[in-house]
Amino acid sequence: MLMTNKTWLAGVLSLALSTAAPVWAEDVTAETVVATVGGQDITVGHMIVARNTLPPQYQQLESGVLFEGILDQLIQQTALAQSLGDDVTTATKLSIDNQTSGLLAGEAIGKAIQVAITDDALQAAYEARFADAEPQKEFNAAHILVETEEEATALKVDLDGGADFVELAREKSTGPSGPNGGDLGWFGVGMMVPEFEAAVVSLEPGQISDPVKTQFGWHVITLNDTRLADAPTLDDVREELMAELEGAAVDAAVQEVMGRTEVTKPDADIDPAILGNLDLIAN
Repeated sequence: MLMTNKTWLAGVLSLALSTAAPVWAEDVTAETVVATVGGQDITVGHMIVARNTLPPQYQQLESGVLFEGILDQLIQQTALAQSLGDDVTTATKLSIDNQTSGLLAGEAIGKAIQVAITDDALQAAYEARFADAEPQKEFNAAHILVETEEEATALKVDLDGGADFVELAREKSTGPSGPNGGDLGWFGVGMMVPEFEAAVVSLEPGQISDPVKTQFGWHVITLNDTRLADAPTLDDVREELMAELEGAAVDAAVQEVMGRTEVTKPDADIDPAILGNLDLIAN
């Protein structure tokens, strides 16, 4: 893993700006050795992994600069790591253990997800949800939002008397849709707060509601139109279905592994506050 000292990294890359000259060879693989430090090989694979951990601003640098800068950094950090010998703190050893298990667990999860997310699986998930789905009713409405019931009642009187809804919304509404004449566009059941939705559902197109109170204030609502919306296409819900399949794959992978892994916990009475005792890992 790359060291996280960005000042040092910036210095290494800055030096590389004046010395970089890309050298390409045929048949280079991840195992191709680019340097040997104290008997320890640094390979192209190490460099690729290191590049992928860089912040975006460094990844955008010219390839030759990155190559020389990353190589110099890996050489230096390898030499520094070797200089410790066996004099490594407990905290560092434990951090290495945690990072290793975390990386390997991530790879295991990634492989489980890769197996689970296929075109067939996506199609099956889509059909399970939408194949027999009835068209859903959608509503096109507008509203005027004010702070008090008195204001809303006065607006209702004006609207019943023939005032223009769009103009009143632009003039009086405190909601973000006010400048748009109160227009909320099309929405389905479950997309609005319950009190607002109940009022919309009770209206016929062209009707104006009595004042409606929600957590946002007082509304006067008009229903413009309704329609039956067809089921979305697979592409419309692809990301949503992928997220669901991924979640299911992760849960299944964890349950499967834990089901065949022996776990024992010593019967020890440990004070949870011990986690704040950094002296235990200071040496």
